Amino acid sequence: MLDVLIVGGGPVGLYLGCLLAARGMNFQVLERRLAPGSHSRAIGIHPPSLEAFARLNLSQPLLDAGVRMTGGIVRSQRGLLGELSFQGASSAFPFILSLPQQQTEQILEGRLSALAPGALHRGVEVQAFRDEGSHVSVTARTEGQTRTLQARFLVGADGRRSLVRHLAGITYPGGTYPDKYLMGDFPDTTAFRQAAVLYLAEAGVVESFPLPAGLRRWVVRTDTLLHGEAPAELTTLVRQRTGLYLPAGECHMLSAFEVRHHAARNMVRGRVLLIGDAAHEVSPIGGQGMNLGWLDADALAPLLQEAAQDSLAAGRMGIYERKRQRAARLATRQAELNMLFGRPGRGFARQAREQLLRGLLASPAQPALARAFTMRWL
Repeated sequence: MLDVLIVGGGPVGLYLGCLLAARGMNFQVLERRLAPGSHSRAIGIHPPSLEAFARLNLSQPLLDAGVRMTGGIVRSQRGLLGELSFQGASSAFPFILSLPQQQTEQILEGRLSALAPGALHRGVEVQAFRDEGSHVSVTARTEGQTRTLQARFLVGADGRRSLVRHLAGITYPGGTYPDKYLMGDFPDTTAFRQAAVLYLAEAGVVESFPLPAGLRRWVVRTDTLLHGEAPAELTTLVRQRTGLYLPAGECHMLSAFEVRHHAARNMVRGRVLLIGDAAHEVSPIGGQGMNLGWLDADALAPLLQEAAQDSLAAGRMGIYERKRQRAARLATRQAELNMLFGRPGRGFARQAREQLLRGLLASPAQPALARAFTMRWL
């Protein structure tokens, strides 16, 4: 009988595994993929996550691999609107760490392997489960064979298409925003160094973030989803909106995506729990969803330990659900506000938006803006 069975070996499931291993719990992590993903996807690791990682000696390997974004620059096509420093966001980590997700996963997997060798099982596909009241029975298939596992709790960390959520019968209402984006990674030919940069152009926002290995990520809002485009399309859009030239022939990654929002009706149903994108989906820009999932895991781990030792403690899972659903709602609202400022704007609407941002960035509200941008409220 396992204490916990985690379905999903992405960044959130791996981190929850590390937390449970540090608490001496008996668990397994089941991952359908045979190897980690190769797409960079989310890159931002925020101060609350770094503070949580520090308790597991995870922060330093991440810091060694990533780039520290110490602030942000906001510009329009008419010039500088202001700058935002992250210095007051955290005493230990006054920055957002930029690190591609696949590298983050590698570091998390390495730490899990050191804490609990053999806890991660790849190539395993969950097929069904049954909540028995005192535990959960899970049917999984690996290497052509079917086996049954038993655990006191089952945690779905298997992403927005979560099979665990589906099998539990938990609805996932939400929708898709009109905002579409095209992003790519190129050699950094700018003078921005460690700063994140936002260009509020008439045709839509351009966002830029430093990456390790001398690269920089560029994200451009588009009217339609530009699947199948070549790097030249992205570099043209960046040049039109910012005046900056990118080396199209040296693109390291190109991806188009749309932005969705979803929230599971329940994060707890009996002995089945959801974390990360399985429970809530917010804008991927800035790594908000990934950080939200890590903080879900950080809140859940001590409750799982208590509940594994005391059956009455399982009743306190409702507190976890309410707090984390509230955090997800706040993240969603912030993402919507960010997208609002990044949408196309002309004439008076554009001028009003620029004046508002210029005033906020020059006002005593700067520390509050930095705390919001670095997810201190989570």
